[in-house]
Amino acid sequence: MKFSVLTTKRCLPCMLMAGLLLFPGGGAAEPPALPAGLGGVANPDEDSREQPPVPAGLEGLASQQDAAGEPDLPAPAAPTMEATSEPRSFRDSLPDWLGLTGFLESRAGFRLQNDPHEKNSSIGEARVQLEADAVAQGFVVELTTDMYYDWVTGDTALDLEQGRGYLDIRKACVGYSPFSFMDVKVGRQILTWGTGDLIFINDLFPKDWQSFFIGRDDEYLKAPSDAAKISFYTGLVNVDVVYTPNFDADRYVTGRRLSYWNGSAVVGRNDIVRVHRPDDWFSDDELALRLSKNVSGYELALYGYVGYWKSPAGQDPVSMKRLFPRLSVYGASLRGQVGSGIGYIELGYYDSRDDRSGRDPFINNSQMRYLAGYEQDLPGIANDLTFGMQYYVEQTLRFNRYRRALPQGNKAVKEYRQLVTLRITRLFFNQNLTCSLFAYISPTDSDLYFRPSVGYKLNDHVLVELGGNIFAGAHRYTFFGQFRDNTNGYAAVRYSF
Repeated sequence: MKFSVLTTKRCLPCMLMAGLLLFPGGGAAEPPALPAGLGGVANPDEDSREQPPVPAGLEGLASQQDAAGEPDLPAPAAPTMEATSEPRSFRDSLPDWLGLTGFLESRAGFRLQNDPHEKNSSIGEARVQLEADAVAQGFVVELTTDMYYDWVTGDTALDLEQGRGYLDIRKACVGYSPFSFMDVKVGRQILTWGTGDLIFINDLFPKDWQSFFIGRDDEYLKAPSDAAKISFYTGLVNVDVVYTPNFDADRYVTGRRLSYWNGSAVVGRNDIVRVHRPDDWFSDDELALRLSKNVSGYELALYGYVGYWKSPAGQDPVSMKRLFPRLSVYGASLRGQVGSGIGYIELGYYDSRDDRSGRDPFINNSQMRYLAGYEQDLPGIANDLTFGMQYYVEQTLRFNRYRRALPQGNKAVKEYRQLVTLRITRLFFNQNLTCSLFAYISPTDSDLYFRPSVGYKLNDHVLVELGGNIFAGAHRYTFFGQFRDNTNGYAAVRYSF
């Protein structure tokens, strides 16, 4: 794998962070125990102690004092509820039935090199999230709404599907359990399943790749689905069925804020992706199924999906609009304890129903996707240290037909695209400081993507964070190589309530 000197410079901060995370010294040490006898001092109630008997001859005086009573305290010294109670927070002032939580956040980021196709700022927004839930007559109502302003794009045109504008409804759903073995949830919700760590094979629910690449919190990688989910719990197998009446696409890279490879060159705001998206209710729908069972401590699952490619995977040669071809996926996974850690494997067959023959150069071929992963805590090396590794393969089927049909001058994908991921996370200072590095490295594409981050909790409410999205690659047409001008750093402050 060949990388330039610039690639090495970009990766140097990540290498230093990896060394810091693995170094066993630092702030992880626990404070020394208190000497014996100082672990705590009892403070018994003095009024409850047995008083010594009154000496002979003084009984009368004692009874007179009891009759007279103690003098009243002066008014200023009398304790009051206002003087002793803690100040009430914003959360405490709300009705208990509302169950309102959320956060306020400011986040800003900048490109670390010049990109002629995009602005220097990668992210700049103020955001407030409000989350509420209520229970009534067995129904659970959940609502999560983000209101924000992004001064990088200044976009106020509301698009709830792509999460653009000033409002993003993350969750608005109703749940109910008509039977003890059945749960139903209907409405906008965040859905996920599968075993991978930031790699998705059988999880065909929408993802927000733009948020992921510009430095929003990891929670925003999962985009919401407008769907109905029904779960059945039986002694034989658990069944999850998700029906989406109108196709929910990924929030994919469009060129509005991230430059990308359009098939012949890297472009950005000068070439916004135009798509023809399936958009007919109850006709352009999706159906996802999972069967899962725990066998001797190992979770075995089978998956099925019928719908469309979640990001554009084809092109109309006449209109030049990007397409979402029809897609079916069939897969399986196994996850459980391996040694002192957790291991898992997952695979999926991607049936590209609009090009099963592999002869259409304008539609993605069918694929096989494979994943094997392992994660483990490493207390023998350092306290609060976690390590994870994954190996992923994406196989293009009917590859010879694909090569013969490829128009002259177009760059061919690899028949077996390989990807290795590494995750290193370490906690310091009583787990208030989190240092993390997640890396994608492709030996076949000669490209990579690093996600270093450092987060520190100032107190129970305030979190500050620094991080980056570092792309590098030997070729502009590979997946991560196309984004190398989008390399950015960001900072954020979040107040949770």
